[in-house]
Amino acid sequence: MSHDGVGTRPGRGAVMRSAAFLTAGVLALPVLAGCSDPDPAGKPLAGQDIAPAARARIADGGTLRWAVDSVPETLNTFQSDADATTSRIAQATLPSMYRLDESGRPERNEAYLESAEVVETEPKQVVLYKLNQQAVWSDGREIGAADFAAQWRALSGKDSAYWTARNAGYDRIQKIERGDNDLEVRVTFARPYADWRSLFSPLYPKEVMGTPDSFNDGARTRLKVSAGPFAVRKIDRKGDEIRLTRNPRWWGRPAKLSEIVLRAVPRDERAAELAAGRLDLADVDPAAARRIAVAAPRPQGPSASASGTPLMGPDLKKLTPAQRKDKERFHGFEVRKSLEPSYTQLALNGGGDGPLADERVRRAVARALDREKLAETVLRPLGLPAEPVGSHLALAGQAAYADNSGAIGGQDTAEAQALLVDAGWVPGGPVKETKKGEKAAGAESDKKEKDKGKDEDSGEKDEKDEKDGESTKGKKSDDDTYIVGEDGKSADGQDSRHLAQDGKQYGAKQLPGGAPGAYAPQGTAAPAGAASRQLAKDGKALTLRFVVPDGEGSGTLRTVADRIGLMLKRVGIRTEITKVSDESYFKDHIASGQYDLALYSWPGSAFPATDARPIYAKPVPAADGSLNVEQNYTRVGTDQVDQLFEQAVGTLNESESRSLIRKADSRIWAAAGSIPLYQRPQLTAARTDLANAGAFGFGAPVFEDMGFLKKGAKGQPAPSAS
Repeated sequence: MSHDGVGTRPGRGAVMRSAAFLTAGVLALPVLAGCSDPDPAGKPLAGQDIAPAARARIADGGTLRWAVDSVPETLNTFQSDADATTSRIAQATLPSMYRLDESGRPERNEAYLESAEVVETEPKQVVLYKLNQQAVWSDGREIGAADFAAQWRALSGKDSAYWTARNAGYDRIQKIERGDNDLEVRVTFARPYADWRSLFSPLYPKEVMGTPDSFNDGARTRLKVSAGPFAVRKIDRKGDEIRLTRNPRWWGRPAKLSEIVLRAVPRDERAAELAAGRLDLADVDPAAARRIAVAAPRPQGPSASASGTPLMGPDLKKLTPAQRKDKERFHGFEVRKSLEPSYTQLALNGGGDGPLADERVRRAVARALDREKLAETVLRPLGLPAEPVGSHLALAGQAAYADNSGAIGGQDTAEAQALLVDAGWVPGGPVKETKKGEKAAGAESDKKEKDKGKDEDSGEKDEKDEKDGESTKGKKSDDDTYIVGEDGKSADGQDSRHLAQDGKQYGAKQLPGGAPGAYAPQGTAAPAGAASRQLAKDGKALTLRFVVPDGEGSGTLRTVADRIGLMLKRVGIRTEITKVSDESYFKDHIASGQYDLALYSWPGSAFPATDARPIYAKPVPAADGSLNVEQNYTRVGTDQVDQLFEQAVGTLNESESRSLIRKADSRIWAAAGSIPLYQRPQLTAARTDLANAGAFGFGAPVFEDMGFLKKGAKGQPAPSAS
């Protein structure tokens, strides 16, 4: 999981759906949107932008200096402190039976696997793996059943001596044995497992998985044995570098690069390191991308022509003095861009006794949002497709994707106001005076952290908002937290009393079988002036605490939070936007439930039945009396969603499993515990002569094909986004 720009995203071993959202509803729902379409999954919104080139055009040798967020604490992706760099190293050095293709779907990795298929379903599911006969570990030993069995035993959850962060899938295996020969591995499952392709990727040698000591400590700082195009040569923690070198025992196409140096460089320092010639490849933030794009003024990326404007805008002739300097500094670099295989969502904390514990209030928040405008705010200035995400469980192009947002409905101010009235929030009602620092309504705040991160404004503005006249004027509360909506004006500067007087009837028909009170009665109108007067209930004002990170790389999140605050203001919901440090944002606020509204990200998983279940599981009381939320940080869940996940993961019919996942997603939308907004942009600065590397999108990097073009060689045209 991550919040945009901060880069604190654990690897797959750290969380069951590594890379980071929420839960479910009880309503009977209409037919799934898109089910009449033969493939509602569609295509990825943006393709890879990696400057593809044939291997014959790439020089042999060279060192690629690649910026990463950290030198990892462990090289074992199945430990709780694994991170994105741990996963990057594993991709380059270890076997993966399956990896993601450009559409985010698992594909067989031919370097390790000749075939894999379910050969028996009764009485037990049996998967037969046939390994590449050339596949060997770097010590010369063949990859085989002993490695599979050691990994299963370590990750099955049966031996608590192994400090493993996950056992999903491995806990369903009954036994692993050699097939008819050393190249065959038979895996027998105790219970059917639809996501069996998620297993053994990566695969560690038995020397790592064989004992608790080797698992817990042996692979934290080194990998003695590996089996990829590269091997770990050195980890320099003082110098913040990991050095990977060609693996001499690699049986596939030889790596073009001699070395890959992964350098830990903070995001705000990467532009300077690129300009100084100390980096060749680095993910960068939008501000740095715009500076670098001056040096290569072309439509950036395969999707630039599909939507929006290029990074530099339409007129590249009129450069400022600063831009002319940047053109010199970043000569030889360009920006490659795509969309990350992850999405940002608005989380609504439904736990405790705050206003968002009421499903009607959560629905009102959802109906107040214009998700298209939020996506445009973030993506259109970058020239990326600005389409909102329609699923919690997959992204466009992935097999399980379907736009199920119709289960909650689109932006509708009248409906949002009617839902609030139905929930008892009355415009202009009496409000009891609160002591300084006391919350009106919403999640209880961490006062110490709140004081530490007091907000000075409601977020950053762009030129578009200035042209549209959207005001962000507000009023500071007693504790100096910014409150959106205290100026008595609407987001467009008009008197907000007129927002509820558009002649519409406020209410919608209840869906068949719906829960009582899920919608306001048909024809119920919100009182005039609803948006201008403070909503109150039982003497408490409806003000939601919106927690955002304050780091330099989180400006996009703060901008989005500000836009959301203005949208909520239109329906009479006021928000306190509170900045907290990046370090405490997730641990002290999201995970602990000290927020009402928050923005953070989840990846789009190729295996949602496995990876998404703990994110949307219904919280249950633990033995010590606390609430076990797993990864469901909104505390919103239902038994029905849990059952749909269980059915999907135990169904070997792929079409049926996808249908169950889509049904679960519709019910997650209906519960409004989280609202998917947009795919995160992926902006990568790269040397213009670097081929087969850049913004990878869904696809896994092909490390052996990366390299620098021969003198005078040109890369192949970038593939079309369509």
